[in-house]
Formats: sequence, C-alpha cells, structure tokens
Amino acid sequence: MEKKIALVTGATSGIGWATAIALAQMGYNIVATGRRQNRLAQLQKEIAKEGVDTLILTFDVRDREAVKDAIATLPDSWRKIDILINNAGNAHGLDPIQTGDMEDWDAMMDINVKGLLYVSKEIIPGMVARQSGTIVNIGSIAGKEVYPNGNVYCASKHAVDALTQGMRMDLNPYGIRVIGVHPGLVKTEFSLVRFKGDAERSKTVYQGYQPLTAEDIAETIAFAVSRPPHVVLADIVMLPTAQASATIVKKNL
Repeated sequence: MEKKIALVTGATSGIGWATAIALAQMGYNIVATGRRQNRLAQLQKEIAKEGVDTLILTFDVRDREAVKDAIATLPDSWRKIDILINNAGNAHGLDPIQTGDMEDWDAMMDINVKGLLYVSKEIIPGMVARQSGTIVNIGSIAGKEVYPNGNVYCASKHAVDALTQGMRMDLNPYGIRVIGVHPGLVKTEFSLVRFKGDAERSKTVYQGYQPLTAEDIAETIAFAVSRPPHVVLADIVMLPTAQASATIVKKNL
C-alpha cells in the first residue's frame, strides 16, 4: 500500500520537529524542510526509527526561487503531498512601533506571510488536481488578538489567520481541508529567537507556570489531520491552562 506523504516546513526545531515525528509515527513519509541542514539530518535519523522514509530539503521559505527550485527536485514518487504543514515562522524583537527595527519587520513578514504563500503556491495545485489534501497553517494567539509591542508580529499572524480562512473558501470546491492552529505560550526556541539569543531573557518567559510543549501542538495536529475526510477542525486555539489571553498568565513566582 502506498504511504501518504506530509511536508513540514520549519522542521529543524520546535513544533515543526515534533509534528514531523508525530506524523511519521502515524505512518506518513515525511518531506522535512528548513534552513539548518545538520538539524534536518538529525531529524531524518529520528524518523527512520518509525519505519518510514524522509526526504530533506534545505531552503529558506522567504526565498521564492529557492522554494520553487527545492520543491521541483522532489522525485515523482514524492510529489503527491497529502498533508502540508506550514509551520515555518519567527518573531523578531519586541519593540514599540516607533522604535521597531525594519529588518525585524521584513523578516517577520517575509517568513510568516510570504514564506507560507510561496510554499503553498508550489503544493496546492497538486492537491487541486487530485481534489484531496489537508493544509495546516500554524498561526498564533497573536493572530487572534494584539498585545503591546507585538505590532508587526501580531500583524503577520493576523495575516496567517486571514489566509487560512481565505484558503478554506477558495479550496472548498476541491475537497481540500484547511486547518488553522493558533498556540499560546509554547516552550520552544521562539523566545530565544525573538530576543536574539538572550537566553536569560528568554528563560523568564516560561517561568512560574507550565507552558505548552511542541509535542502538545504536534499531538493536536496529528489528531486534527486524522479525522475522517468529512470532518475539518477548522480553527484551533491552544493555550496552557495558566494562560487566559495573550497578556494574562497566572504565574507562581
């Protein structure tokens, strides 16, 4: 029996890494993409333990030509992508709008919004032709509400939410399911990247309560994509119990 294929962007760490493993445990062959070749090679070894195959593609989602060229290298036997996980994304900086760094702004819009579009553009036509497939876009609680100093990051994740809804409408005639997953506080490399390698500042984000883990998100994604074809969990907001909104978190410090 032909195994189904899932493509996961941003698979070098965090939610992407955990989701690739979770889907491999379900029997999917995995196309894992990201910028760090060494991390993808490590992931490939982990997935091999699950008895499925992995193909790794190294590229930056914000580079339109690199995305196109990488997807074009997929062998014929790997071109039927059943599940697309648009996970690649980043937060850069936490500054008020008047002092924000325009390079940070460009990075967030290019990765979180344009990158999702570039990858989707290469995969969706095949799904349309087959009239089947599932797309999971990883958004954020920041795509549901705005918080101080979140300005451009929140704008990028609001765009992801809007794109998810628009995709669901446009792809409805073809039986393609589109799922939005919007996590709150998840302990990954997220804050380390946002604070540009400041480990101490990053650590404080997750102190005093139990945050979500990448595995929590991956388990939910695995559940969502495993529902019967007539069921779509269209919009999923996930928060740790200690979190009530983007800015309200019960901490025991």
